[in-house]
Amino acid sequence: MASNRRAFLAATAVGALAAAPASAAPADPDARPRPPVTARSALADLLAGNRRYATGKARHPHESNGRRHALAAGQHPFAVVVGCIDSRVPPELAFDQGLGDLICIRTAGQVLDEAVLASIQYGVQELHIPLVLVLGHERCGAVAATLDHLRTDTPVPGHLELLVDEIAPAALRTRHLPGDWAEHTMRANTVWVRDAIRADPAFTSAHITAARFDLDTGLVSLLP
Repeated sequence: MASNRRAFLAATAVGALAAAPASAAPADPDARPRPPVTARSALADLLAGNRRYATGKARHPHESNGRRHALAAGQHPFAVVVGCIDSRVPPELAFDQGLGDLICIRTAGQVLDEAVLASIQYGVQELHIPLVLVLGHERCGAVAATLDHLRTDTPVPGHLELLVDEIAPAALRTRHLPGDWAEHTMRANTVWVRDAIRADPAFTSAHITAARFDLDTGLVSLLP
């Protein structure tokens, strides 16, 4: 009789385990949708991530299979970053963000054209992103090429002429300032791009700001 009772209990336990739903496993936190954010909280998130990156404490969030599968149904990025193509300044790494977090638009020297503006508009109007950050960086190659042209008046080859033409006004405005001409030009150009986006009525729903990335420290600082 006792052996029959033990057999019954064992069978009941096995049946209960087999019937347990697969969802009993811990949920992947990366698969959870991001709650709605404001421009202020989006900027705070970017700067906090940058501090982690610069201090070697990056978390590399939102890179899991669960995150990828969740994003297959739709995306909800919280910021647009308009940055340079420089290989040393990848926004997702510099701000310690992951899949689905940022819309990144990159051209040499953050130069604007209609495709860039249309891409920003898609992020702001269609995806309802509250923050656009224009990110310049020190020792920018596009800035250096512009200054070389202005110093020597040599022809600019091919498509590079567009970059020089767009950055040259910032270089000419800062030519006589004391200190590093390239640094002054980069800052002036980054601020000009920010102000051009701010002035466009297509982006009135978003907060537009500008920042500088330091190649030596990895830190991002906001520009006035």
